[in-house]
Amino acid sequence: MSIEASPMAIPISADRTRRGSLRLPKVSRSVLLSTLTIAVLLATWAVVTEMGWANELFLPKPQAVWAAFIKTMTKGYQGATLLQHLGASLYRILVAFTLACLIGIPLGVLMGVSRNARALLNPLIEFYRPLPPLGLYTLLVMWLGIGESSKLSLLFLAGLPGIVISTIQAVTSVDPVYVRAAQSLGATRRDLLFHVYLPAAGPLILAGMRISLGFTYTVLVAAEIVAASAGIGWMIWDAAKFLLSDVVIMGLIVLGLTGVVLDLMMRGIAKLLMPWA
Repeated sequence: MSIEASPMAIPISADRTRRGSLRLPKVSRSVLLSTLTIAVLLATWAVVTEMGWANELFLPKPQAVWAAFIKTMTKGYQGATLLQHLGASLYRILVAFTLACLIGIPLGVLMGVSRNARALLNPLIEFYRPLPPLGLYTLLVMWLGIGESSKLSLLFLAGLPGIVISTIQAVTSVDPVYVRAAQSLGATRRDLLFHVYLPAAGPLILAGMRISLGFTYTVLVAAEIVAASAGIGWMIWDAAKFLLSDVVIMGLIVLGLTGVVLDLMMRGIAKLLMPWA
């Protein structure tokens, strides 16, 4: 084959090159702004500690927090590595949150479609929802002991109200026109539930699940205070007693990052299950 006959010999104009293979991938504006926020926060932290404007005992340098991260990952803290602490906490969070979803969503749907069910159950939800976690945990320890049961129960009770209330709001906000149209076509209660209420209420239920996961995270430290030997919350609590602020800040950062990852996973699953949302 001659060079003139080869497709590779076709000249490519400079303009086509600029519009084709050399085009840089687009980065969304929101990603850039989020990255800028994190960069400004880290820079402020570094400047404050380098200039000595904060006591290093309470606000260590970023390098010290990174060193605590490496040390906890390799040598561990109080007999367990960071991954073991993280695994223990994620197990408690995921088990309690899954139970809260499995019970809270059907309960919220029932309370949303039935005024009688809402009148019967709503006082219980509204009564314990504002109770402080530590006060509630004291009672759970008396009833269930200091093992895993009381910890999982506290996390479950922390996540349940958000899911129930958001599901009620989602179901009651479904346009009645959809319900009447489905009923006029002969839809049964099962059809209404799976083909009208859940698809229409799905996005709001997902928002409630994300908020509920945040509530579960907020009480993790309280749940791991009593009789725990592993867990990110317990590690933070134990390090605070010895003023190990580098370990405390490192644990909080790890806890926050895992929460962000779990939230992104929930949003990804929701896009697969509810592409219309």
